[in-house]
Amino acid sequence: MDAFSQHARRIGIVGAGAIGGHFAARLALAGHRVSVLARGKTLETLVASGLRHTSPGEGPRTVSVNACASAAEMGPQDLVVIALKSYALPSLAASLASLVGPDTVVLPVGNGLPWWYCLAPGHPLAGMRLESVDPHGAIEAAVPFERVLGGTVMASCSAPEPGVVLHHSGGRITLGEPNGGVSDRATDWATVLTQAGLPTTASDDIRRDLWIKLLGNVCSNPLSVLTQTTTDRMLDDPQTRVVYAELMAECLTIGRRAGLTLDIDVAQRMAQTRELGAVKSSMLQDIEAGRAVELDAILAAPLACAATLGVDAGLMRTVLALASLRATRAER
Repeated sequence: MDAFSQHARRIGIVGAGAIGGHFAARLALAGHRVSVLARGKTLETLVASGLRHTSPGEGPRTVSVNACASAAEMGPQDLVVIALKSYALPSLAASLASLVGPDTVVLPVGNGLPWWYCLAPGHPLAGMRLESVDPHGAIEAAVPFERVLGGTVMASCSAPEPGVVLHHSGGRITLGEPNGGVSDRATDWATVLTQAGLPTTASDDIRRDLWIKLLGNVCSNPLSVLTQTTTDRMLDDPQTRVVYAELMAECLTIGRRAGLTLDIDVAQRMAQTRELGAVKSSMLQDIEAGRAVELDAILAAPLACAATLGVDAGLMRTVLALASLRATRAER
């Protein structure tokens, strides 16, 4: 164990939902100084009784964290994990500057394409601003690009009630430099997370890894909004399976035009998804709860990339239009 990972780190978790709560619990149990930005009933629960966390093979545990109502209460952190829904981040972004010190690393782990995705140089989308996820540039202004490590999380977690997190399966995390290559800080933080029970790999191309995750989200999430069903039923239905495959093929075309190396077989990827069984997508869970959904990060952002690259993604546009209307009706 190196010197970096031997001592407690100051780690701020922005968002105390399923994924944020999972990170907070694991890191606090490992002895790190974890602060969680929360609000409402979740904040009340965390202050009064702690975070209740359950994982496969482990009994429920109550974990003490420093729950805060504002980023200013938390102060500068060594690592800031942003686990908010993408649509919630712009309005909160300005306040996050108080979390960022001279050596702070910011690790966004949400679904879809993050605001920083096209800011790195040296690729066909270089310098493009994803207005669908950062419409007024508030996130980019608050979080310096050089502080960011990109991240993906392949874990199934849920938060059935405030302050309660259930880790159902999976847990693989990938992080990496937006500019590519494996840096010392990416390797160091991968070690810290892994030692805390969050198995993490430092990637040499996190933009590719994010797009690979996007392939599943582009299909499973909006189609679950439209069909109101789990991924196994979608893939077992012959007609819906065709739509699923065509969506994935369009997303692959955009990614490859963007300069990403994507050695993905659509049929094989769909078979892997089917093996996971009756997965209820995060978007379907949100629809059922009457919450907003992340269509901007998951569909509008890659569609903006497609327009810039000259790719006609007609099916993705159609699905976005239909899913947006369905989501709007669900929020009423």
